[in-house]
Amino acid sequence: MSTQLSEGVAGRVTDAMLEVSRAEHVPPERVREEVAAGRAVIPLNHARSNARPAAVGRAFAVKVNANIGCSAELSSRDDELDKLHAALSAGADFVMDLSVGPDAAEMRRAMLAACPAPLGTVPIYEAFSRAAESMEDLSDDLMLDVIREQAAEGVDFMTLHAALLREHVPLATARTLGIVSRGGSILAEWMMLKERQNMLYERWDEVMDICFEHDVTVSLGDGLRPGCLADAGDAAQFAELDVMGLLVRRCRERGVQVMVEGPGHVPFGDIQMNMEREQQVCDNAPFYVLGPVVTDIAPGYDEITSSIGGTAAAYYGAAMLCYVTPAEHLGLPTLEEVRRGVYAARIAAHAGDVARGLPHARERDDAMAKARLDFDWSRQFELALDGASARARYESTRVSADGEHDFCSMCGRKFCAVRTSRRLSGRE
Repeated sequence: MSTQLSEGVAGRVTDAMLEVSRAEHVPPERVREEVAAGRAVIPLNHARSNARPAAVGRAFAVKVNANIGCSAELSSRDDELDKLHAALSAGADFVMDLSVGPDAAEMRRAMLAACPAPLGTVPIYEAFSRAAESMEDLSDDLMLDVIREQAAEGVDFMTLHAALLREHVPLATARTLGIVSRGGSILAEWMMLKERQNMLYERWDEVMDICFEHDVTVSLGDGLRPGCLADAGDAAQFAELDVMGLLVRRCRERGVQVMVEGPGHVPFGDIQMNMEREQQVCDNAPFYVLGPVVTDIAPGYDEITSSIGGTAAAYYGAAMLCYVTPAEHLGLPTLEEVRRGVYAARIAAHAGDVARGLPHARERDDAMAKARLDFDWSRQFELALDGASARARYESTRVSADGEHDFCSMCGRKFCAVRTSRRLSGRE
């Protein structure tokens, strides 16, 4: 490992490391060691004064990212700021602004001002928008200008699809569903039109200079992630992953923090292989996955299909889960769908933490069991991930009279197994 990373990145985020140490119950020396080795990142642009640090890595709790932002067809600045607050209230650890169109820069600045969580962007979106959505006018100089401006404004991490190479495009176009990444498809079409290599790959050293100067964490975008089960684990996906491994090493040599984005749609039985392959190819760089979505036939319920895959991913190697909402594959998510997406991802992340025996992960679950045994409803709602919804659901079918709280409407008082257990153990 380069000493530049250890003395550069690790030295500049000492205060953040101490805060992470307190939040995660991990000794400060371990936090520093994980960041210095590249096994963890703490995305935190030094221009940001209102962001709380959070660590992404296997030594820490699995984090949840929420994607929001204006689309080209729908929503407004106020709508997306409302979604930002809803995502944060639901417990999102990170937020990504995926805004496109002429107002993308204004939207990003508003989010930077309002968001206490680390904020990420996808610079190719703004570059393409500023090129008036013209492939002819999209240039590498424009792309670098956008990265430079966003870094100076305080963006904490950036998705950069630098590992999608020109020679990978024919592999992707032969797929069942082709390229489903918005940024990946833009760059693929640009390479074919210009008959050039990926602009980000060609000018990676300059990108690294910008990221190093501003403490921007690179999130290597998976432009060739599979968008359906039929394309999972194909030659295109793993060709891009191999290049990601090379770019991880270049980031570390330059002293830039880096994490790796992953699939996508993956059959449940292939999740472990995907997680382990990334760790091997990318030398244990933190893995940040979308889902994975484990079936293609549940539109409207993809927060569930992704949480099923997300739990396995968290157990086998993922360090951060990108939420998926019920609107996935159907349209822009509503405020309530953002909430549901965050909670579904948080359930998956927590289940993964418990399954891998992360210290302190199960304390809340054990406290919930005691509260249920004691019929302490207030404590149960306090411990619940979404206590307000749990309380409202309980009250909606509560049938007990005033002062009676030792049963619910499912079993009633006489058939309640917990009441019977209390009697058997002498608690009644």
